[in-house]
Amino acid sequence: MSQENVQVKLANRPVGEPKSSDFEVDRAPVPQPGDGEVLVRVEYISLDPAMRGWMNEGRSYIQPVGLGEVMRAGGVGRVERSNHPDFKEGDTVSGQTGAQQYAVLKGDELIKVDESVAPLPRYLGALGMPGMTAYFGLLDVGQPKAGDTVLVSGAAGAVGSTVGQIAKLKGCRAVGIAGGAEKCDYARQLGFDDVIDYKSENLFRRTKEACPDGVDVFFDNVGGQALEAALARLRLRARVVLCGAISQYNITERPTGPANYMSLLVNRARMEGFVVFDYKDRYAEAAREMAGWINDGKLQAREHIVEGLPDFHKHLMMLFRGENFGKLVLKVSDA
Repeated sequence: MSQENVQVKLANRPVGEPKSSDFEVDRAPVPQPGDGEVLVRVEYISLDPAMRGWMNEGRSYIQPVGLGEVMRAGGVGRVERSNHPDFKEGDTVSGQTGAQQYAVLKGDELIKVDESVAPLPRYLGALGMPGMTAYFGLLDVGQPKAGDTVLVSGAAGAVGSTVGQIAKLKGCRAVGIAGGAEKCDYARQLGFDDVIDYKSENLFRRTKEACPDGVDVFFDNVGGQALEAALARLRLRARVVLCGAISQYNITERPTGPANYMSLLVNRARMEGFVVFDYKDRYAEAAREMAGWINDGKLQAREHIVEGLPDFHKHLMMLFRGENFGKLVLKVSDA
């Protein structure tokens, strides 16, 4: 075991796009677990668009990361030492480890994961928070019915790609919005019935063409023009699921609301935001079903793995530049 713990800390609150100077790479002694605690050697951490919001000061669904604190991140790794009866050395676990090589967590903050069922990075993707987000956001909030048209923005991303596949499993027609020919091709490979390339096509015209009978469920990861285009195509009693708005996270001016929000009134539709943490008591239920779909070949999962904790900022920015395919995962190698 290394004698030092490499950590990525938040040094400044970003204005616009995060800069490398907004983070500090620190080296500290490896922490020791107390009573009821476990020392985890972190092997992979999850890189998520939500991290950008966690850096901002202000009221949100979760406390912001404090200046000088280790950057919040979900992770998977192995137990190095345990003072908790439910965990032993060598167990593979997941939890909110933070962006660091070693983390001390209470036993009730950890979940055992099985490498024989899926590789560790998958527990940060389809069997982790993105998969839970797709599952509960679509099925509980979106409430799709067989025959519905489900429109998904960010269709090649970790959440969107899973939403589209679950929609197909539930007998729906799935239409994706993605950026660039390669990402659109990837979404088609996953089974989307049609895919709109917002970078090269007119988003409003193509949404009308791809959804000629309108949209029953819009699962939004992007916001901005994608939301505007979807609102223009809503069907009666449609459901708009607000999961994220990655197009808005780094803007420096106050964002404007959707201009055609009255479509919600005209179509007696609803728009609802949700936070996946509200469903934590049901994660096991969703993970069992998702794992079954993966094992049966009904659901494809893909991880985009990058390496090197000191390059945290560079890897994080891949999310906002559309450079990742599937779930972006950072391998925490010795540094």
